[in-house]
Amino acid sequence: MFDPRLVNTEAEQAAVGALFLEDGLIKDCTITPDQLFSRKLRKLLAAMKELDEKGKPIDVISVVEQIGANNLEDIGGISYITKLAGSVPTTANFHYYQGIVKEYAKKRQAIEAAKILIENAKTDDINQTLREGISRLMEIEDTNHEDHLGDIKLSLIELYFDCEKEKEELLGIPTGFQGMDNLTGGFQKFDFVIVGARPSMGKTAFALNIALNAAEKDICLFFSLEMPVKQLLKRAASTIGEISSVKMRNPKQFFVKDDWSRLSHAMGKISNSQLHIFDRVGMNINYIWSKVRKVKREYGDDKRILVIIDYLQLIPGENKYQSNRQIEISEINRALKLMAREMNIVVMALSQLSRGVESRQDKRPMLSDLRESGQIEQDADVISFLYRDDYYQRDVEEKDIVEIIVAKQRNGPIGTVKLGIQKEFGRFEDYR
Repeated sequence: MFDPRLVNTEAEQAAVGALFLEDGLIKDCTITPDQLFSRKLRKLLAAMKELDEKGKPIDVISVVEQIGANNLEDIGGISYITKLAGSVPTTANFHYYQGIVKEYAKKRQAIEAAKILIENAKTDDINQTLREGISRLMEIEDTNHEDHLGDIKLSLIELYFDCEKEKEELLGIPTGFQGMDNLTGGFQKFDFVIVGARPSMGKTAFALNIALNAAEKDICLFFSLEMPVKQLLKRAASTIGEISSVKMRNPKQFFVKDDWSRLSHAMGKISNSQLHIFDRVGMNINYIWSKVRKVKREYGDDKRILVIIDYLQLIPGENKYQSNRQIEISEINRALKLMAREMNIVVMALSQLSRGVESRQDKRPMLSDLRESGQIEQDADVISFLYRDDYYQRDVEEKDIVEIIVAKQRNGPIGTVKLGIQKEFGRFEDYR
């Protein structure tokens, strides 16, 4: 007899429906057909898993073909499949729905095990019945959780052998700047990094320099919410080729022969790098998560990945938080932190600073200057600020110097690193 307390139909539909939205998401699906209550959805999921085993795509047409025309009526026809495929707006909550489905499956399995226990207790040896009942319940628990039992012994052994190994000085993803790499050891996996600055300090140029440096050996995904890909590539070519940004505005008019050679060299170097740029207007955290997951799946776990987001405050939040931007930013911040942790990658987000900087005599940024700073400051593993003295004062002794102020580093020291900047190329370099 159907008991609504033992099934969540919406979660089952959302979990299976999401598999139509993203190619390869079926590989992340750990639900088995028998864990679904709905007979229709069980047949659909079974067909999807069979398609995946054959290396075929998951879409309405392929699923219909796999099920077969003679069996379509058993699951409500093509209209049911089409409606299901269009009922889920995003894959972002897939793992959440998957968890709900498993929890309800566990409830039903536990009740079924209890029924068997009750019937066997009436006639069989009670001690044997209890042993079988406990064993059955433990099997349910084991199949719905990861195998990891929290044992630390193996990790301690690995740690000991790690200590014996000769290590490179730079363990993380390099920034390309010796001073920063010495201070941070490079960006480490799982790190959530914030780079904050007031407008026109050069944070996009700084992030692009890091992206180009990192992409020589590692994978770099650059999510630009502020400017289109062609504009970013123009900046990148200017930086690598040391071509004036003024000339880059109208190459046909201003370029000389040497500039064309420099451009060709720069474009070749960018083309051979492992840089990916996304510039979709209004991309949200779900879109970013989806793209990172796809790239991660393509390259596998052996490749280090750096994700750069320009910039944090431009990411739109969920509709339910629109009345409170601070909560929106906090939720986005947590999602980026979770992304770094779950995907074993580095996530760097650029951030605007509040106007409070301008009212102080010493305008070097502090942690409290981060907009919506509470959650950002708490979640970030590394927080750095960009500061240029010549931005505020014309008659300074050292011009074209950028201070990178590492104000927080969860697993390392804080401090300030000076970099030189060639403004006409948007190029940062070690300060001598």
